[in-house]
Amino acid sequence: MQWGLPWPGPQVAELAEQAGAAAFCAGEFADTNSYLTTGEMVAATRRALIGPGIAYAFARSPFVHASALRHLSTRAPGRIFLGLGSGTYRMNTEWFASAASEPVRRMEDLVGAIRAYLTAENGRPVVHEGEFYPIHADIRAPVLGRLDVPILLGSFNRRMVTAAGRTADGILGHGIFTDRWWTETIRPNLHAGATAAGRDPESLRRWGWLITAVDEQDPERGRRDARLQIAFYLTVKTYDTLVELHGWGDEVAAIRTAFRSGDIPGMAAAVSDEMLDAIALCGDPAEAAQRLAARKALPDLAFLSSPAFMVSDRRRARYAESAVRLMSAVATA
Repeated sequence: MQWGLPWPGPQVAELAEQAGAAAFCAGEFADTNSYLTTGEMVAATRRALIGPGIAYAFARSPFVHASALRHLSTRAPGRIFLGLGSGTYRMNTEWFASAASEPVRRMEDLVGAIRAYLTAENGRPVVHEGEFYPIHADIRAPVLGRLDVPILLGSFNRRMVTAAGRTADGILGHGIFTDRWWTETIRPNLHAGATAAGRDPESLRRWGWLITAVDEQDPERGRRDARLQIAFYLTVKTYDTLVELHGWGDEVAAIRTAFRSGDIPGMAAAVSDEMLDAIALCGDPAEAAQRLAARKALPDLAFLSSPAFMVSDRRRARYAESAVRLMSAVATA
């Protein structure tokens, strides 16, 4: 397994690259822009792959996505990737003021439209006969030329995973993914989508986030923070199919009851040891290494993600540093 980090800042990133980090990714929210963060990564890294992971897909036009990727690629040629996520219907319509109907078909069309811009040659029009994103752009300036930028989809359920197999270069899995979810949902549906489109399933990238909270001084705090992050993710019904697969309905009902009442300790307590074992790397370094060794279906490239829910920026930075030390120790063991 290769590994990387959500962007930890330049100081930790330098240590991570020296320790073998293969990639850094940038998420986004109301106060964070994944493309701007990728620009920071360009300036502070040398070898690692870098890119949005994820960018809100429908909040930008294909032109805006593609022009940002071209701009970044001039500074870090061959190192840029793009992870796209659909976001929820409510986010798209109420936050972004963007259309979001038919998200799977819309995402496939968006990937095609972005690729049309990225593969366009100078002196020729950019054309994409899309259902949602029809493009007929006659760009006369000699600023185009083919770029190879992998596009991965933030995919969870069957339909979006299958779409990734049909149209994208792979998937960027969620931090809640378990070995069973990778093997029983992701792999077969990614394979089915690729095969139906006449593509080689083995050529597709299987990347994903991995909740990681290693605490040398207070291992129980690392476990608690990992439990809280798991609980926070499971407050929404998006992941109920994973919950049903594992038979975690009672635990998740307790999590949601605690969340509605503002009972933060109760949320953590409702996450069972079985759930923690299946999802996160946590505890002290020896325990985290054991948890890593016990996982049998990790992504090909895992972004070791510090918990964020009810965790300070300072502690998140310490978790990132501990993740680097963990992977350094594993590499030399």
